[in-house]
Amino acid sequence: MMNRFAYRTTGLAVKAIENLSKARVTVHAAENIPSGNNIFVINHFTRLETFLLPTYLNKLTRTPIWSLAAAEFFKGAFGNFMEKLGAVSTANPDRDRLIVKSLLTEEAMWIIFPEGRMVKNKKIIEKGKYMIFYAGGSHPPHTGAATLALRTEFYRQRLLTLKETNPQEALRLLQLFKIQGIDAVSEKPTFIVPVNVTYYPLRAKENILSNLASNFIENLADRIVEELMTEGSMLISGVDIDIRFGKPITVDKYLRRSAIKKDIHSKAVIQFDDILPSRRQMRKAALKIMQRYMAAIYSMTTINHDHLFASMLKLYPFSRIRIDDIKRRVYLAATADFSKLGVFCHQSLEADQTHLLVDDRYDKYRDFISLSLDKGCVKQKNDTLVKVTKIGPVFDFHHARVNNPVSVIANEVEPLKKFLRMIRRIAWRPSRMIRHKIANSLIGKALDEYAADYENFYLQGETQKNRVGMPFLARGRSKKTGIVLAHGYMAAPEEVRGLATYLQEKGYWVYAPRLKGHGTSPEDLALRSYRDWLRSLERGYVIIQNLCDKVVVGGFSTGAGLALHLASRVQNLAGVFAVSAPMRLQDISSRFAPALDMWNRLMDKYAGGAAKKEFIENHPENPHINYGRNPISGVRELERLMEDLEPLLPKVKAPALVVQSERDPVVNPKGSNRIFQRLGSENKKYSLFNFDRHGILLGEGAERVYHAIGEFVDQLK
Repeated sequence: MMNRFAYRTTGLAVKAIENLSKARVTVHAAENIPSGNNIFVINHFTRLETFLLPTYLNKLTRTPIWSLAAAEFFKGAFGNFMEKLGAVSTANPDRDRLIVKSLLTEEAMWIIFPEGRMVKNKKIIEKGKYMIFYAGGSHPPHTGAATLALRTEFYRQRLLTLKETNPQEALRLLQLFKIQGIDAVSEKPTFIVPVNVTYYPLRAKENILSNLASNFIENLADRIVEELMTEGSMLISGVDIDIRFGKPITVDKYLRRSAIKKDIHSKAVIQFDDILPSRRQMRKAALKIMQRYMAAIYSMTTINHDHLFASMLKLYPFSRIRIDDIKRRVYLAATADFSKLGVFCHQSLEADQTHLLVDDRYDKYRDFISLSLDKGCVKQKNDTLVKVTKIGPVFDFHHARVNNPVSVIANEVEPLKKFLRMIRRIAWRPSRMIRHKIANSLIGKALDEYAADYENFYLQGETQKNRVGMPFLARGRSKKTGIVLAHGYMAAPEEVRGLATYLQEKGYWVYAPRLKGHGTSPEDLALRSYRDWLRSLERGYVIIQNLCDKVVVGGFSTGAGLALHLASRVQNLAGVFAVSAPMRLQDISSRFAPALDMWNRLMDKYAGGAAKKEFIENHPENPHINYGRNPISGVRELERLMEDLEPLLPKVKAPALVVQSERDPVVNPKGSNRIFQRLGSENKKYSLFNFDRHGILLGEGAERVYHAIGEFVDQLK
């Protein structure tokens, strides 16, 4: 029966699918797979599990993997194909004996789907208990995997016992299972290994596979069309498939009841299908094991952004929710400590989540809401979402994934009680509390991050006083308008404190973030990219966004470039100002940066890092703030920022002020004028001051610059 040629065949098929598809498979906790005789119990949502998992498991275990599949698939040529895939029909009269025999001898491991069918609506919880819903009704999960594991372990122990006490009965059993000899019976215990497969994103639409099938196959069943739309889209459009292995469940301890032990040691003839005296105890054991592996399978669901949005919509107590409000609530959920909740998260949730509140550059919100709008789950009225249908019930089982995917997504996380309690708490909090919690959390994180970096990169004689690099919040009189104020390259928040104080005295709230790598030592800055600086500014933007009604973003030098970069991506920004924004650099040392960067790479590759030139001596205008050494990698990152910024300038639509010193020795005024000309803002102003220094926010005449910026912000009211 076991056709090893199947793995060569299916391996080629899987390879072909991988080449055609954009699916990305990630395997987690494969170390949980024990060596021995395993039954893998796996949640069943698509046909992909039947076709792909045996091959992936075979790669991991180096053992043939076989699976049970519905009898309807074993007809004609497709039935032959299923057998080559390593599948056995559930209607096969010898299936149980075959499974037990192959596990006894370590000939094969098995995949069993405990739901007994595909659960297209992902509804598996009813009144706190596991219940499988399908087109014809509902039923509890099957205990088949547990029963087969128990039977395997029962016969393993019985054979090894009878070898000594009743060799004749042992021989009869060996012949029954078609096992060559007692030495072929493995002494390794039987394990049940829970496995969860989570797909993200779940989007069903017409695709090349469904179109081909519809065009070439007459009277194609709606059910098949739905499967091709869903699973074809997942393969062709790209889907992340997270396969996660749980801790193995040993079944031998469930056989320690005296009645079961008595049957194991009985010298009587017991046929394979005989009803055992300990049948009741075996059935109880199977139910307990089933509850264990069902809980394990669904506790390993990989949480993703769709789960967060769907659950938040479902549990939000009102029918209307502002778009910025749901984003804030999902942000709070996305930044929760998932390990404390006992759940696993998609890799996209392991990164910084401020993009949800800045520009949604990864389309997490846009994709989900587009799906919800398309399926009629919500309607959008200006800046508000209105729930149209109740999220949860799915009545059309076979079309659930196409017609009601938001409910399917929400159903998937129903077993995760701690996770849902967290979502419910966030959903029911007043909006004001949500905003303050986000702002206070980010302020605290920024301070903690600075404290850690200050300690790790402190250099005696170089690192400035702690206050110089510390991010700060200046509280104003009114929360109508808040300002995010970014310092320059090799500087620190202290550089903009004078301007921040001036704006605070005018009544504005001001937050000055510390750009990553600054305020500590040049060695810290050498490790950072301009993307790190942008993230620092974005967090500052989110802080002010949650404290004030309107946000203005501004900065000095590199901070000005970062402010413009942010303004090109953020909607509804009240205004942006850029002081001494770099587009071209006057400083001669910057011209050597690309060459020195290349030289350092060559030294790393061919000389083990010897003769590298990592820093250039710096003679700052404000030595009490700025670094005395300039990392070559930092200059290169500054140039990358400017290269990235230039094509974005026409996207800046907010009112803008560009301020420049006419005799700036670092930033070429022609460059800042070019920035001004390329800005897409209808309301923009260019102010030129006759200073002979770069740092015009400090020193003589700085108040004139403060006044120009203050007037600009005042006009934005």
